[in-house]
Amino acid sequence: MSSQDDPTSRFYADNAATYAAALSEASLKRLDAFLAALSPGASILELGCGSGRDSAAMIARGFDVLPTDGIAEMASEASSRLSISVPVLRFEDIDMVSAFDGIWANACLLHVQRSELGGILQKIHTALRPGGVFHASFKAGETEGHDTLGRFFNYPSRDWLQLQYGALPWKSITMEEQSGNAYDRKPTDWLYVTAVKS
Repeated sequence: MSSQDDPTSRFYADNAATYAAALSEASLKRLDAFLAALSPGASILELGCGSGRDSAAMIARGFDVLPTDGIAEMASEASSRLSISVPVLRFEDIDMVSAFDGIWANACLLHVQRSELGGILQKIHTALRPGGVFHASFKAGETEGHDTLGRFFNYPSRDWLQLQYGALPWKSITMEEQSGNAYDRKPTDWLYVTAVKS
């Protein structure tokens, strides 16, 4: 999402309340695994927090969470849910250095242009402390494009995504595939990536 004027940003701005209401419960399986890899009370940056549901679950477990979203309307929805200020942070504006023990980016980096993803991953890597854990999820595919709702997706293959991550000095990269669905209720092949900074 490189511009507030692009169709993907407009979709989330125009449908923020509806989207937030549809995503009421956190999917705990992967969130549990992510949190289990961190120390109690660890500092976590959530990118693309949407409704704030995942941040709510992490905060409830005692973690020091900074929820953010790139769309002002979504950040407002999360602020209402969490009763805290949720800043607007676009991926290209990430500028923290060794600031977080974990970064959670559930179903948000899938909207980044393929040509820009490597640079965003570098910013995320820089924002992590040594040994920090980074989780992200992507809709799998072979070529970037738009869905029936007009949203842009980078639709990476496993091999292509491995190359993007492999360009950075991670201690480990774990990638899992799983079939499921998404907001548009269509069958979706997902790629889940967890990387640990060296």
